[in-house]
Amino acid sequence: MQQETTTIFEPFKIKMVEPLPILSPEERKVRIKEAHFNLFCLPSKYVTFDFLTDSGTSAMSAEQWAGMIRGDESYAGSPSFEKFEAVVGGVTGMPYVIPTHQGRAAEALLMRAMIQEGQIVIGNTHFDTTRANIQDAGAEALDLPDPGTLNSDKFAPFKGNIDLGRLKEILAGRGLGKVAALIMTVTNNSVGGQPVSMENIRAAKKIVDEYNIPLFIDAARFAENAYFIKLREPGYENKSVKEIAGELFSYSDGVLMSSKKDAFGNIGGFLALKNSELAQKVRSLMVITEGFPTYGGLAGRDLEALSIGLHEVLDENYLAYRLRSTEYLGKGLADAGLKMVIPFGGHAAYIDAGATLPHIPPHQFPGQSLSVALYQEIGVRSVEVGTVMLGCRDTQTGEEKLAPKELVRLALPRRVYTQSHIDYILEQACRMRRNLEKLRGYAFTYQAPVLRHFTAHFREL
Repeated sequence: MQQETTTIFEPFKIKMVEPLPILSPEERKVRIKEAHFNLFCLPSKYVTFDFLTDSGTSAMSAEQWAGMIRGDESYAGSPSFEKFEAVVGGVTGMPYVIPTHQGRAAEALLMRAMIQEGQIVIGNTHFDTTRANIQDAGAEALDLPDPGTLNSDKFAPFKGNIDLGRLKEILAGRGLGKVAALIMTVTNNSVGGQPVSMENIRAAKKIVDEYNIPLFIDAARFAENAYFIKLREPGYENKSVKEIAGELFSYSDGVLMSSKKDAFGNIGGFLALKNSELAQKVRSLMVITEGFPTYGGLAGRDLEALSIGLHEVLDENYLAYRLRSTEYLGKGLADAGLKMVIPFGGHAAYIDAGATLPHIPPHQFPGQSLSVALYQEIGVRSVEVGTVMLGCRDTQTGEEKLAPKELVRLALPRRVYTQSHIDYILEQACRMRRNLEKLRGYAFTYQAPVLRHFTAHFREL
């Protein structure tokens, strides 16, 4: 463990470098206009600091690259799968391990195998692809976030929790036969990368068990969540992250994971289940789209890299660096005058764009405005997590259904950027802050019916 110090140092050495694209503000204004003011549509060759997502953007270790050389590409029964199965089973405690090409594939398979049209899937807050897969299966995605999420500037240790009182009310009213499952996302991405407490998961499990409703863990950032529990929840300060994660998973009936996050993978995911019948149903479905159940759309080299990554992410020196780096970015942005979601998350710093740009109303997408400005002024690609991503347009009235908060997420890729990169961004954010009142809102010129934020086009108002 690093000694207490004000200086954060990376607990790794850099073995390979990649040049950063450096454009002038004038060039960036041209490029973002060509991309219809959508950061997803912007070619990465025009981005200096890419904080769009931490998914699949991590730097793999020397050991992971070595593992990729060892990867066995047998179609069925590969030794690389056997290693992956053992590692995932050891971390999650689940007997049935099913690889998928990424997290959304695991979501789609689980929804097709488990839920029926008209049912409800409850979550502490479903993220975009989870919600889309639930809705695609004809079910309702219902969020029950902790009330503390409404106050961005108020500290609470576990803002990612589910609202247990509302969970009880929903199940008492519609539980029998209507609610198909509860999915707890750890950490809770959509509300600011906030952790979920062990106490909350334990209590939620007890509630849903009364109605024979299964609980699943979306474990994309499980190690970060476990480390938050170690730091903040009494009784866990002397337990290892692996032990904490093991207890967390013990309260679930299954785990779905995008391994592009806390497993340092550039691709990959999995489903891990307790129920043999559900596992067999998923495997029967996956052959149609993902491939044979022992590779699930992945090459053997990918399975090797993920197996090693799931071991590396449990290193508490790495996790201490990870959380402190995110906090450093968040505090710096707050010092620059931006309104931030606190406490700072594990994988990202979230700007409360609604509070930062109060002159732009929610239906004019202040988060989109701030995201565009961060790129134009600094070269940072971020992502809007507000009404563009989580809202929708009423097909009859044309009115926007607004998201609870208008946020901008700066997701830090794992083991990619150094503190000097962050210091430069913070320096430029201080300069940019003086002109925030001049920013204008945006309007859609095109939007897809599902996951519109990925491909939408905008115009400045």
